[in-house]
Amino acid sequence: MFYDAGAMLATFVLLGHWFEMRARGGASDAIRALLDLAPPKAVVLRDGEPVEVPTAEVAVGDLLLIRPGAKVPVDAQVTEGDSEVDESTVTGESLPIHKGAGDALVGATINTNGTLRARATAIGSDTALAQIVNLVQQAQNSKAPAQRLADRAASWLVLVALGGGLLTFVAWAVIIGVDVRQALLYAITVVVITCPDALGLATPTAIMVGSGLGARRGILFKNATALEQTASLDTVVFDKTGTLTRGQPEVVAVATADGVAEGELLRLVAAAERDSEHPLAQAIVGAARARGLDPPAADGFTAVPGEGALATVEGTRVTVGNGRLLAREGVSLDGLAQRAAELAGQGRTTVQVALDGRAAGVIAIADAPRQTSKDAIAALRVFGVRSVMLTGDSHATAQRVAAEIGIEEVIAEVLPGDKAGTIAELQRQGRTVAMVGDGVNDAPALAQADLGIAIGTGTDVAVDTADVVLMRSDPLDVATAITIGRGTRRKERQNLAWAIGYNSVALPIAAGALEPLGFTLSPAIGALAMSGSSVIVALNAVTLRRLRLPYGQAAATERARDR
Repeated sequence: MFYDAGAMLATFVLLGHWFEMRARGGASDAIRALLDLAPPKAVVLRDGEPVEVPTAEVAVGDLLLIRPGAKVPVDAQVTEGDSEVDESTVTGESLPIHKGAGDALVGATINTNGTLRARATAIGSDTALAQIVNLVQQAQNSKAPAQRLADRAASWLVLVALGGGLLTFVAWAVIIGVDVRQALLYAITVVVITCPDALGLATPTAIMVGSGLGARRGILFKNATALEQTASLDTVVFDKTGTLTRGQPEVVAVATADGVAEGELLRLVAAAERDSEHPLAQAIVGAARARGLDPPAADGFTAVPGEGALATVEGTRVTVGNGRLLAREGVSLDGLAQRAAELAGQGRTTVQVALDGRAAGVIAIADAPRQTSKDAIAALRVFGVRSVMLTGDSHATAQRVAAEIGIEEVIAEVLPGDKAGTIAELQRQGRTVAMVGDGVNDAPALAQADLGIAIGTGTDVAVDTADVVLMRSDPLDVATAITIGRGTRRKERQNLAWAIGYNSVALPIAAGALEPLGFTLSPAIGALAMSGSSVIVALNAVTLRRLRLPYGQAAATERARDR
């Protein structure tokens, strides 16, 4: 009678599965955290009066009242009010974003300081949050190439377990001639200990943890294959405008004539340009305000189409524009001509300034790189990944941006329709290529690349052509995605090595190979060993949560050194 063995066998198997489910359940924390972001209640204006209703009852077109400190219940568009909205819970963007009339709101974000009225535009499964959750679930439930290989190995391992048990019984009962009960115990132990649980868990648990880790950083892998593909990249191609750069003109340099203070020049020019809608004018006004300068009111403002503007500020006649305007006003740049030519040669747009008919300065304006672009390129270099800039801009502009952020390989003056062909050419060189773009203008290139990465898509998280979606407009997240992909692949390999190695060693021991030395295993102990192997695999995958992600060049260098 082996009631004790049967009881222990069932106990250890169930205990092992319980530990395994606990570990795998912890891997889904990201999904639960995302689902918990949505507020349970919403305030809807009906007949002008605020009424609190369950968020599930909000309909498209309802007018919402969003008070300071409240969560945005569903995706909406602001109709009235101004405020700063914290979108870090969904996009990972650390700084609050200013929202005013006409701006889009993402459900589950937090209104910080102002009262907003907004019209609901998407509810339920159509919201950005729901799409994010759906993408993460798809990634966690999809099968990576390594997992399909493990599944095939596991199916063969079942045959190995059954065949091994039968051969063990025949060897002990027929060839060696031991008691049938003893031979049967050896056979049962072989079947139990060779159970392919650990092999079947080797990759799914790592995929679940890796995709959840990415979701918490605003990095959405659409499927497990995309997660694994990031680990194999050796070349990342970046679109320039809006990806590596802000996509907005900014003042990057100011050259002044003798006796003219830089701050005073900016203050006067900003005053003259304050009422202009031109992007270059707004860049100058923004630069003055960023330096704490308060532009005064201007008189006699005159816009000269295609050339610039004229105005009188505090009694000073300000002329600001291109060379044609200054020439028409009879102003010579004198000593500033060479400096203006140097700035223009660096791929910058120059705005020339004259005060009371005398050349006073040159303001250089350009699409400035994002703050994290340089760190992103440095991190990729540490990983051994080549960075390429692909842009339709001129070579001078592209080289200027590339020099600032550290990219050595630049492909410029490429038409949007030719970008996919450029990616294909890089692939023909034997490279595994990722294309990073906005997911709209770069759609053909995203589809052509081995891995398409859409950056800064905001609420449009379901870009069909992209394999990975970055919720933030942060190129450093490309390096983060590669870090997560490599970490996930490393855990998959560790788990597969453990599962295969464990079965290779455990099967002969369970079959009684060490019986001459007085060491044998009972079915109950075999169940404990089998369950313990599954738990080890699951826990090893969960340790992926401690993966150190890049936060700048120093962090990336340190992580590479540790490898």
